[in-house]
Amino acid sequence: MRNGAKAAIVGGVFAVMVGGAGYGAYNIVSAVSGDGGSVGTTAEKKTGPPSGDEVEETSKKFFAAWKKGDAATAAAETNNAQAARPLLVAYGGQAHITKVKITPGTPAGTTVPFSVSATVSYEGKSKPLAYESELTVVRGKTTGKALVDWQPSVVHPELKTGDTLVTGEAASPPIEAVDRNGVVLTKEKYPSLGPVLDSLRDKYGDKAGGTPGVELAIRHESEEAGDTSLVTLAKGEAGKLRTTFSAGAQAAAEKAVKQFSESSVVAVKPSTGEVLAIANHREDGFNAAFEGRVAPGSTMKIITAAMLIDNGVTSMNSPAPCPPDAVWMSQKFHNLKGMQPNEGATLANSFMRSCNTAFVKLVDGTDEKPLTDESLTTEAQERFGLGKDNWKTGIVSFDGSVPASGGPNRAANAIGQGEVQMNPLNMASVTATAITGTFRQPFVVSPKLDSRQLATARGLPSNTAAQLKQMMRLTATGGTAQQAMSGLGGDIGAKTGSAEVDGQTKSDSWFTGFRNDVAAAAMTEEGGHGGDAAGPIVAQVLRAAG
Repeated sequence: MRNGAKAAIVGGVFAVMVGGAGYGAYNIVSAVSGDGGSVGTTAEKKTGPPSGDEVEETSKKFFAAWKKGDAATAAAETNNAQAARPLLVAYGGQAHITKVKITPGTPAGTTVPFSVSATVSYEGKSKPLAYESELTVVRGKTTGKALVDWQPSVVHPELKTGDTLVTGEAASPPIEAVDRNGVVLTKEKYPSLGPVLDSLRDKYGDKAGGTPGVELAIRHESEEAGDTSLVTLAKGEAGKLRTTFSAGAQAAAEKAVKQFSESSVVAVKPSTGEVLAIANHREDGFNAAFEGRVAPGSTMKIITAAMLIDNGVTSMNSPAPCPPDAVWMSQKFHNLKGMQPNEGATLANSFMRSCNTAFVKLVDGTDEKPLTDESLTTEAQERFGLGKDNWKTGIVSFDGSVPASGGPNRAANAIGQGEVQMNPLNMASVTATAITGTFRQPFVVSPKLDSRQLATARGLPSNTAAQLKQMMRLTATGGTAQQAMSGLGGDIGAKTGSAEVDGQTKSDSWFTGFRNDVAAAAMTEEGGHGGDAAGPIVAQVLRAAG
């Protein structure tokens, strides 16, 4: 069915190109009189926001054409006919959606909400389809005409660029995903797992023993993203797929990220690498918890501290002075406002207070134990299993990047800025490796299911792991993570971070911590200091899962 869908899209694009050429030709010809001379009067091109009458007229024309299945006319009422037409063609074509009724709501300025009711029919089977969406009318840049601002979400709120609609036999059999204890996991109860369950169904549906049904689904541009089912016309037989999730931890993670917008969290079991929870609270629906690629701020100091210890530069109770500022390759680095300098600080003290300058001062190593541009990269790859692009978690994921950087970025990388990229999955794994000394690649379904080979790494010397764990304990009980971790019992530890991002007024908030045999990490875009937003999220998950 995938090949057929792609052929339909290609055909739609070709038709648009022809139609687009015709529309352009019409504009040119209409500006010239029948005998080749210039037209005496030309209508003045309108400017400014569309009027209420224009909004009503444009949306009415668009709805009428869409409802009739006239994709070309509907597309011509948008500001991107070439992109709109394939999806509008698919709506009444490969999606088999008929009897379309569109009911406009009350416009809010240039935005028109509307509801859609229709019927999906395929090989004698029919089911109703109903949903709500909205469109916005804008002024065409070249024509001045009022046009629908084209977004795939106009056709259906769950559609994104590159998606299409397909009705037929499902690409994969349905699955009944269960957690580690056999509790059924559904996207209705655990919304963050929606795209995860779609991906698991796409990848493991045939291995779980089910049979496909017939459905209307969103087919995503990426082959790695599973179809999103919208309407089931005939149920398939679901195969049971056991995951590593914990329903209790997942419920806590879902609730925790709701506290702050643009937040993500991951929890793992350090002794096994099993992922216990994934949650995202984002406008774009992106699985930033597993696929994000952003600077992790001072949570990176776990890896940097490991590098310093492993290379004999310093140790937990050895010097790591914390001056007011530090210069590396002509770039000056500062600490957070209000941090008191401490020239006699140990590594443990500078770690628990998250002193940037201490780590920058040590990034070159010592005369006896010099470090290079590659030292941090080697530590991340060989000890923590990061940055080799070889994690096989069971779904799409990014396994971090710690490039060998020269110049000022070498120091910036050491404090989680510069060119380092991470996500909560990576940092939860870093914490798990730090406290156990063993890298266990995180995963959401057993590798025995498909015989995939998990990534490996050397891990940490036991002495290094013991020091990292103790420094994280100190940070949780008397350092920058103390407030967020207060009230948690058991063996606890943490590290805070805040990452400055160009164009943002506030830094991203990062936090990673452990409680007994659970490690968790969270990130909140523009959340401020690590303990402000990401900290409470991690603490809430650890409280439920640890």
